[in-house]
Amino acid sequence: MAEAREFRPNCTHCAYYYVTWDARFPRGCKAYGFKTRGLPSATVFRASGQPCLQYKPKRK
Repeated sequence: MAEAREFRPNCTHCAYYYVTWDARFPRGCKAYGFKTRGLPSATVFRASGQPCLQYKPKRK
C-alpha cells in the first residue's frame, strides 16, 4: 500500500517567504514569524505534522 504524501508548498513561491541577512537562519516566514535554515514549510511540517496552512501564492 502506497503511503500518502503530504502537500508541502514551495516556499519560494509564497507571499510570506523572505530571505534574511542572518547567515545562521537565511530563510524566513512572515506568516508564522520565524527564521530557519531550511524551507519554512518543512519546519512547519516537522513541528505540527501538517502541511503549511498559511501558503499564499505570490502576485505576478
